[in-house]
Amino acid sequence: MPTSQLPPASGPEGPIRTVAPAPVTPPKAVLFDFSGTLFQIQPYEDRIRAALPGAVDEHEMDAILISLEAGLSDPAVIAAQRARDVSSKAHRHAFTTWYASAPALAPFADALYEQLRSPEHWLPYADTERTLAALDARGIALGVVSDVGWDLRPTFARHGLDRWFGSWVHSYEHDTEKPDPRLFAHACAELGVAPADTLMVGDHPAKDGGAATAGLRSYVLPGGASPGAVRGLRAVLRLVEGPH
Repeated sequence: MPTSQLPPASGPEGPIRTVAPAPVTPPKAVLFDFSGTLFQIQPYEDRIRAALPGAVDEHEMDAILISLEAGLSDPAVIAAQRARDVSSKAHRHAFTTWYASAPALAPFADALYEQLRSPEHWLPYADTERTLAALDARGIALGVVSDVGWDLRPTFARHGLDRWFGSWVHSYEHDTEKPDPRLFAHACAELGVAPADTLMVGDHPAKDGGAATAGLRSYVLPGGASPGAVRGLRAVLRLVEGPH
């Protein structure tokens, strides 16, 4: 007989023993991923033109972007991505190795990485601020849980978005990456909210959706949103309103 602490055993079609569903209550806290969820970095074309000393025409830019795309399948680049978010050093190595895989960018790999760390190169999505303000107005506690290699608070502060957050969990400060349950648990503890009362919002099915294994609810946004576009964060407001 399953205990109340453990989920019932499941066969191929579902649970073998039926159990009464737990009551669904609105979340008391929301954790957000950073890149691709609340912010997106400026387009690569803009960053490359800012980093290179001379003018770059469209033909040259296309060749550079093709090299970057090809670099994603380079064995050295792939190897550098493993555990890239567990430390600042690993994070820098992963990105500079990839940038350097494009011959035209190799001398400027460090400059491109510094862009990545610089608040001025990041843009909040069009619906980020109003979503955060609406959640705060509802009394929802907010936190950031991000796989990243540097402190994100200056980036949020540049856009006046840091004031709503009570927890900042950067993977590099914890020597691990999402979906490690410890990252989500740490954020929940800092906010004083139980995991079962917390929603994780991100854009990576395995990393952000993996919050469910830590007892949180999760909502995964579709990928591919352009910098400054409407991200679809209004759906988060509907989720915190609870069942109708």
